[in-house]
Amino acid sequence: MKKKLLLVGLLLLVGLSAGLYFYMYKNHRDVSAEETKYSVTVADLQSQFVNDLVGSNAKYLDKAIEVSGVVTSIDAAGHSVVLDEKLSAVFLDSTLAGVALQKSVRIKGRFLGYDDLLEELKIDNASLAK
Repeated sequence: MKKKLLLVGLLLLVGLSAGLYFYMYKNHRDVSAEETKYSVTVADLQSQFVNDLVGSNAKYLDKAIEVSGVVTSIDAAGHSVVLDEKLSAVFLDSTLAGVALQKSVRIKGRFLGYDDLLEELKIDNASLAK
């Protein structure tokens, strides 16, 4: 009886350990391969957050979205750009080919949130939309 109980306990421990391992070490999310949930301009996105912060957070937060705007700042060292002086986008890789100041671009990425103090929108895992 003790051997059966020990075997069941050992199997349970192995099962829980395997489950915990697979839960903690999931594959990373590939936002560029995901389907775009929303496609908006920076100005439209900004006005939606100014008018309804809670509703806009529920709609856009942690979703793959596509945003279009004019590049107003480029930080090559930080792999980021600013669109229309309101949206900060951090790119996946260091190549910002096709991005130039005062050029209109469409960026796809994961929406992180809106900073109402600085009135800035934030996106990470960004890539140029195709």
